[in-house]
Amino acid sequence: MLELRPGCECCDKDLPPDSTNARICSFECTFCASCADGALQGRCPNCGGELLVRPRRPAAKLERFPASTERVFKPAGCG
Repeated sequence: MLELRPGCECCDKDLPPDSTNARICSFECTFCASCADGALQGRCPNCGGELLVRPRRPAAKLERFPASTERVFKPAGCG
């Protein structure tokens, strides 16, 4: 199950579980669309994988399967 991390690793922008602005790689590194499409040019700085739109978990499932609260912030790797 996806962690649905709460923020962008580059700029620390909040990315709630229902955000259409979140992008992830296959390792679930998480970025906002601005960082993913801009400085990162669609590639994860951690693994080199492509960044795609993160699926949204239905609100009815969030209570039983909550999003992660662990923030990962690594601005040094974001260009």
